[in-house]
Amino acid sequence: QVQLVESGGGMVQAGGSLRLSCTASGNIFRISAMGWYRQAPGKQRELVATIVSSGATNYADSVRGRFTISRDNAKNTVYLQMNSLKPEDTAVYYCNAHNPVGFPTYDYWGQGTQVTVSS
Repeated sequence: QVQLVESGGGMVQAGGSLRLSCTASGNIFRISAMGWYRQAPGKQRELVATIVSSGATNYADSVRGRFTISRDNAKNTVYLQMNSLKPEDTAVYYCNAHNPVGFPTYDYWGQGTQVTVSS
């Protein structure tokens, strides 16, 4: 069983920055595709950014150029650096780990961390 533990959320003013961290237990981190998702009140969960084992990244249009996803395989940790935050970035942010293509299916979620951006 894999556990994902997020940290780094909080409250910040518009234009500020936060860095989220997600540390995974177990031994699948190195091969996993890791991602950050978010869910605002009354809205569906949406993709924010992903990073695969090769380091290739993908971003939602709404955060591209402001957010950066990275991973440290030695620490089993994925990060989300969020700059130039906007009130519309307010949401619960979730970490996700899932199988790479061609591997048996798995899909794990963290408990979520709240990010609140005030105007």
